[in-house]
Amino acid sequence: MNMSGKIEMAKQLERMKVDVIEAGFAIASPGDFESIRKVAATVSYPAVCSLARLSKLDIDRAWEAVMYAKKPMIHVFIATSAIHMEYKLKMTPDEVLATITEMVGYASSKCPNIEFSCEDATRSDPEFAAKAVDAAIKAGATTINLPDTVGYTTPDEYREFITKVTELANIPEDVVISAH
Repeated sequence: MNMSGKIEMAKQLERMKVDVIEAGFAIASPGDFESIRKVAATVSYPAVCSLARLSKLDIDRAWEAVMYAKKPMIHVFIATSAIHMEYKLKMTPDEVLATITEMVGYASSKCPNIEFSCEDATRSDPEFAAKAVDAAIKAGATTINLPDTVGYTTPDEYREFITKVTELANIPEDVVISAH
């Protein structure tokens, strides 16, 4: 989709009263960065969001892309499944929790609206996912996303997983739960 197509799509989503437009991954390319900035300058009703890994470089770039939006938002993520923590991140669960605390806190110091995702959530231990959610909320996350990142689960299993994590975590009523 070219820039004019992205802007027209954003305008149409705004007419539909969509709450959030996740406009891209700012660190991914100059084109993604520019499209996020243009969408942020174009719409006023929806929050305009950029995706970012839990790293200062990603978060800074995401903030630069959304900072002039009427409702800026940054969506940060880190893997929480045992297989991804061990083989992709090469981190222990404690290191992942510490990174969540530090980097969600960093993101929330820049932007008032932070979505946190447990990447590969449905293959995560629900008790660990709940700890990750709690750490993210304490650090400033306003939305929690529990994605089925790799298409691992069935709809009933997904409902059960979300129910279990939200029962185990201390989620205030003003924190939004999201899924994809």
